[in-house]
Amino acid sequence: MASLKELKVRIGSVKSTQKITKAKQMVAAAKLRKAQAAAEAARPYASRLEAVMASLASKVTISSSSPRLLAGTGSDQMHLLVVCNSDRGLAGAFNSNIVKAARLKAEELQAEGKTVKFFLVGRKGRAVINRLFPKQTIAQFDTTGIRDIGYDEAQEIAAQVMELFEQGKFDVAHLFYSRFRSALLQEPTVRQIIPVAIPADAGEASSAAVEYEPDEEEILSALLPRNVAIQIFGALLENAASEQGASMTAMDNATRNAGDLINKLTIQYNRSRQAAITTELVEIISGAEAL
Repeated sequence: MASLKELKVRIGSVKSTQKITKAKQMVAAAKLRKAQAAAEAARPYASRLEAVMASLASKVTISSSSPRLLAGTGSDQMHLLVVCNSDRGLAGAFNSNIVKAARLKAEELQAEGKTVKFFLVGRKGRAVINRLFPKQTIAQFDTTGIRDIGYDEAQEIAAQVMELFEQGKFDVAHLFYSRFRSALLQEPTVRQIIPVAIPADAGEASSAAVEYEPDEEEILSALLPRNVAIQIFGALLENAASEQGASMTAMDNATRNAGDLINKLTIQYNRSRQAAITTELVEIISGAEAL
């Protein structure tokens, strides 16, 4: 059984930890409002642009002159998984859920005989992916020191991904991130960003004519890279909100658990102290009677 001094030190340690988790919970709650507003504001534009690109992809006639970002390479043998994680922990299962979704997709593709490569954004998740899929990471984007990831970082990531595509390093790119639903629910999501995914219900709409003004090549050369950057930007915003929501929930649970542990240790401390006092009284009374 632990001594009174050990119990007192442990209670003090748990109380200090509880103060830290409570403070982090409050910080995450404050940051969540801003991150959630940014993620929700970006959704309409990102989803609409994705729908426009999907519509164009369903109408394009694949030829040697077709934009590769729209029509693809004509093959789906090599797949790039762009996995977006954070740089910080203490966010529950936020990072591990994204990594798990990427792992399952990679294993599924490899079972089909496909080649899988990784582009890792953020530090968390690198160790797991590099251990499970050694020598398959071909690029990394370090977000260390970036306080608020914005559109500039999304453009930089998109530029690196498109450069790898032009170099023939992959045929299809999938984006992994966590879609924010609420502070209690973050949904791991995968989305194909290169080439533009054609919806299953394209059907009759694909026969409609499309007129480009001023010029097809000029419009697509501007829209296609922008679409990749916007989808990545939206994913980063969703990740930021999801991270704060997961962190707030995890720290709230940690604070509650610390409170329960403090109560248990306090009861144990009081019982041990009472037992020590009782023992001392018995010894004093026994000594007095002996005299």
